[in-house]
Amino acid sequence: MGGQAALWAAVLASGLYHGLNPGMGWPLALAAGLTERRGAAVARTLAPLAAGHLISIAVVLLPFTALTVLLDWSRAIRIAAGIGIVAFATLLLLFPRHPRWMARIRPQQVALWSFAVAMVHGAGLMLVPILLGLCTSVAGNAPAVGLPVVLGNAGLALGMALVHTLALVAAGGTLAWVVYRTLGVRVLTRWWFDLGQLWAGSLALAGGLGLWSAL
Repeated sequence: MGGQAALWAAVLASGLYHGLNPGMGWPLALAAGLTERRGAAVARTLAPLAAGHLISIAVVLLPFTALTVLLDWSRAIRIAAGIGIVAFATLLLLFPRHPRWMARIRPQQVALWSFAVAMVHGAGLMLVPILLGLCTSVAGNAPAVGLPVVLGNAGLALGMALVHTLALVAAGGTLAWVVYRTLGVRVLTRWWFDLGQLWAGSLALAGGLGLWSAL
Protein backbone atom coordinates (compact mmCIF):
# COMPACT_ATOMS: atom_id res chain seq x y z
CA MET A 1 0.00 0.00 0.00
CA GLY A 2 1.39 3.42 -0.98
CA GLY A 3 1.97 6.24 1.47
CA GLN A 4 -1.12 8.25 0.54
CA ALA A 5 -3.31 5.13 0.41
CA ALA A 6 -2.13 4.15 3.89
CA LEU A 7 -2.95 7.62 5.22
CA TRP A 8 -6.45 7.53 3.73
CA ALA A 9 -6.93 4.07 5.20
CA ALA A 10 -6.02 5.58 8.57
CA VAL A 11 -8.69 8.28 8.06
CA LEU A 12 -11.26 5.56 7.37
CA ALA A 13 -10.12 3.42 10.31
CA SER A 14 -10.28 6.36 12.71
CA GLY A 15 -13.85 7.06 11.59
CA LEU A 16 -14.86 3.46 12.21
CA TYR A 17 -13.19 3.58 15.61
CA HIS A 18 -14.93 6.82 16.55
CA GLY A 19 -18.26 5.43 15.39
CA LEU A 20 -17.99 2.36 17.60
CA ASN A 21 -17.05 4.46 20.63
CA PRO A 22 -20.28 5.04 22.63
CA GLY A 23 -18.88 8.39 23.75
CA MET A 24 -19.38 9.70 20.20
CA GLY A 25 -23.14 9.29 20.39
CA TRP A 26 -24.53 6.08 18.91
CA PRO A 27 -26.40 5.35 22.20
CA LEU A 28 -28.39 8.54 21.53
CA ALA A 29 -29.62 7.06 18.26
CA LEU A 30 -30.45 3.83 20.08
CA ALA A 31 -32.31 5.69 22.82
CA ALA A 32 -34.34 7.61 20.21
CA GLY A 33 -35.39 4.38 18.56
CA LEU A 34 -36.35 2.80 21.87
CA THR A 35 -38.27 5.89 22.99
CA GLU A 36 -40.27 6.25 19.78
CA ARG A 37 -40.40 2.47 19.17
CA ARG A 38 -39.42 3.08 15.54
CA GLY A 39 -36.31 2.14 13.67
CA ALA A 40 -36.58 5.33 11.64
CA ALA A 41 -35.79 7.32 14.79
CA VAL A 42 -32.39 5.62 14.94
CA ALA A 43 -31.52 6.76 11.43
CA ARG A 44 -32.96 10.24 11.96
CA THR A 45 -30.76 10.86 15.01
CA LEU A 46 -27.62 9.88 13.11
CA ALA A 47 -27.92 12.93 10.81
CA PRO A 48 -27.39 15.63 13.49
CA LEU A 49 -24.76 13.47 15.17
CA ALA A 50 -22.86 13.32 11.89
CA ALA A 51 -23.30 17.04 11.21
CA GLY A 52 -21.90 18.05 14.60
CA HIS A 53 -18.96 15.67 14.29
CA LEU A 54 -18.18 16.78 10.74
CA ILE A 55 -18.13 20.46 11.68
CA SER A 56 -15.93 19.75 14.69
CA ILE A 57 -13.39 17.85 12.60
CA ALA A 58 -13.34 20.58 9.96
CA VAL A 59 -12.90 23.35 12.54
CA VAL A 60 -9.83 21.59 13.94
CA LEU A 61 -8.22 20.63 10.62
CA LEU A 62 -8.71 23.77 8.53
CA PRO A 63 -6.31 26.03 10.49
CA PHE A 64 -3.51 23.54 9.88
CA THR A 65 -4.01 23.76 6.11
CA ALA A 66 -2.79 27.37 6.17
CA LEU A 67 0.39 26.31 7.97
CA THR A 68 1.26 23.68 5.37
CA VAL A 69 2.43 26.36 2.90
CA LEU A 70 5.37 27.02 5.23
CA LEU A 71 7.36 24.19 3.68
CA ASP A 72 10.58 25.20 5.40
CA TRP A 73 8.82 24.81 8.74
CA SER A 74 6.89 21.62 7.97
CA ARG A 75 9.03 19.46 10.25
CA ALA A 76 8.73 21.90 13.15
CA ILE A 77 4.95 22.12 12.62
CA ARG A 78 4.60 18.33 12.67
CA ILE A 79 6.72 18.07 15.82
CA ALA A 80 4.70 20.78 17.56
CA ALA A 81 1.43 19.14 16.51
CA GLY A 82 2.58 15.75 17.82
CA ILE A 83 3.63 17.21 21.16
CA GLY A 84 0.35 19.12 21.44
CA ILE A 85 -1.73 16.01 20.75
CA VAL A 86 0.17 13.94 23.32
CA ALA A 87 -0.26 16.76 25.86
CA PHE A 88 -4.01 16.91 25.20
CA ALA A 89 -4.29 13.12 25.59
CA THR A 90 -2.49 13.43 28.93
CA LEU A 91 -5.07 15.98 30.07
CA LEU A 92 -7.86 13.56 29.12
CA LEU A 93 -6.23 10.84 31.20
CA LEU A 94 -5.78 13.16 34.19
CA PHE A 95 -9.20 14.83 33.95
CA PRO A 96 -11.58 12.30 32.34
CA ARG A 97 -14.85 14.01 33.34
CA HIS A 98 -16.73 16.20 30.89
CA PRO A 99 -16.97 19.94 31.63
CA ARG A 100 -20.10 20.93 33.57
CA TRP A 101 -21.41 23.15 30.78
CA MET A 102 -21.99 20.07 28.62
CA ALA A 103 -24.69 18.93 31.04
CA ARG A 104 -26.74 21.99 30.05
CA ILE A 105 -27.02 20.91 26.40
CA ARG A 106 -30.59 19.66 25.94
CA PRO A 107 -31.27 16.24 24.36
CA GLN A 108 -32.97 18.00 21.41
CA GLN A 109 -29.68 19.69 20.50
CA VAL A 110 -28.03 16.55 19.18
CA ALA A 111 -25.83 18.32 16.61
CA LEU A 112 -24.53 20.77 19.22
CA TRP A 113 -23.89 17.90 21.63
CA SER A 114 -22.00 15.96 18.96
CA PHE A 115 -19.89 19.01 18.08
CA ALA A 116 -19.07 19.69 21.74
CA VAL A 117 -18.19 16.08 22.54
CA ALA A 118 -15.93 15.76 19.50
CA MET A 119 -14.14 18.97 20.46
CA VAL A 120 -13.75 18.01 24.13
CA HIS A 121 -12.46 14.54 23.22
CA GLY A 122 -10.05 15.93 20.60
CA ALA A 123 -11.52 13.85 17.79
CA GLY A 124 -10.14 16.18 15.13
CA LEU A 125 -6.69 16.20 16.70
CA MET A 126 -6.32 12.50 15.93
CA LEU A 127 -6.46 13.37 12.23
CA VAL A 128 -3.92 16.22 12.32
CA PRO A 129 -0.82 14.00 11.83
CA ILE A 130 -2.57 12.31 8.90
CA LEU A 131 -3.49 15.66 7.35
CA LEU A 132 0.07 16.96 7.68
CA GLY A 133 1.39 13.76 6.14
CA LEU A 134 -0.98 14.02 3.18
CA CYS A 135 -0.23 17.71 2.66
CA THR A 136 3.51 17.04 2.77
CA SER A 137 3.11 14.25 0.23
CA VAL A 138 1.07 16.46 -2.10
CA ALA A 139 3.50 19.35 -1.70
CA GLY A 140 6.34 17.05 -2.73
CA ASN A 141 4.57 16.44 -6.03
CA ALA A 142 3.55 20.08 -6.52
CA PRO A 143 6.06 22.41 -4.85
CA ALA A 144 4.15 25.62 -5.68
CA VAL A 145 3.08 27.76 -2.72
CA GLY A 146 0.44 30.38 -2.12
CA LEU A 147 -3.33 30.62 -2.16
CA PRO A 148 -3.89 27.67 -4.57
CA VAL A 149 -2.01 25.40 -2.18
CA VAL A 150 -4.00 26.65 0.81
CA LEU A 151 -7.28 26.09 -1.03
CA GLY A 152 -6.17 22.66 -2.19
CA ASN A 153 -5.17 21.66 1.32
CA ALA A 154 -8.46 23.02 2.67
CA GLY A 155 -10.32 20.82 0.21
CA LEU A 156 -8.16 17.91 1.31
CA ALA A 157 -9.03 18.60 4.96
CA LEU A 158 -12.76 18.77 4.19
CA GLY A 159 -12.51 15.54 2.21
CA MET A 160 -10.81 13.88 5.16
CA ALA A 161 -13.52 15.15 7.50
CA LEU A 162 -16.23 13.81 5.20
CA VAL A 163 -14.66 10.36 4.75
CA HIS A 164 -14.04 10.12 8.48
CA THR A 165 -17.63 11.12 9.32
CA LEU A 166 -19.16 8.73 6.80
CA ALA A 167 -17.16 5.89 8.36
CA LEU A 168 -18.32 7.03 11.81
CA VAL A 169 -21.97 6.99 10.74
CA ALA A 170 -21.59 3.59 9.10
CA ALA A 171 -20.02 2.02 12.20
CA GLY A 172 -22.09 3.79 14.86
CA GLY A 173 -25.33 3.54 12.91
CA THR A 174 -24.89 -0.17 12.27
CA LEU A 175 -24.11 -0.82 15.91
CA ALA A 176 -27.08 1.25 17.09
CA TRP A 177 -29.43 -0.55 14.68
CA VAL A 178 -28.18 -4.03 15.63
CA VAL A 179 -28.52 -3.27 19.35
CA TYR A 180 -31.97 -1.75 18.78
CA ARG A 181 -33.18 -4.87 16.97
CA THR A 182 -31.61 -7.44 19.28
CA LEU A 183 -30.80 -6.19 22.78
CA GLY A 184 -32.86 -3.06 23.29
CA VAL A 185 -32.66 -1.06 26.48
CA ARG A 186 -30.66 -3.72 28.32
CA VAL A 187 -27.45 -2.54 26.69
CA LEU A 188 -27.92 0.89 28.27
CA THR A 189 -28.86 -0.36 31.73
CA ARG A 190 -26.52 -3.33 32.12
CA TRP A 191 -23.85 -3.41 29.45
CA TRP A 192 -22.62 0.16 29.27
CA PHE A 193 -18.88 0.43 28.72
CA ASP A 194 -16.57 3.42 28.87
CA LEU A 195 -13.73 3.82 26.40
CA GLY A 196 -12.43 7.04 27.92
CA GLN A 197 -8.96 5.77 28.82
CA LEU A 198 -8.66 3.76 25.62
CA TRP A 199 -9.65 6.89 23.69
CA ALA A 200 -7.01 9.01 25.43
CA GLY A 201 -4.42 6.29 24.83
CA SER A 202 -5.22 6.08 21.13
CA LEU A 203 -5.02 9.87 20.86
CA ALA A 204 -1.60 9.78 22.52
CA LEU A 205 -0.56 7.02 20.09
CA ALA A 206 -1.64 9.14 17.11
CA GLY A 207 0.34 12.10 18.42
CA GLY A 208 3.34 9.90 19.15
CA LEU A 209 3.31 8.40 15.66
CA GLY A 210 3.05 11.87 14.15
CA LEU A 211 5.97 13.03 16.27
CA TRP A 212 8.04 9.96 15.36
CA SER A 213 7.40 10.45 11.64
CA ALA A 214 8.65 14.04 11.87
CA LEU A 215 11.88 13.22 13.70
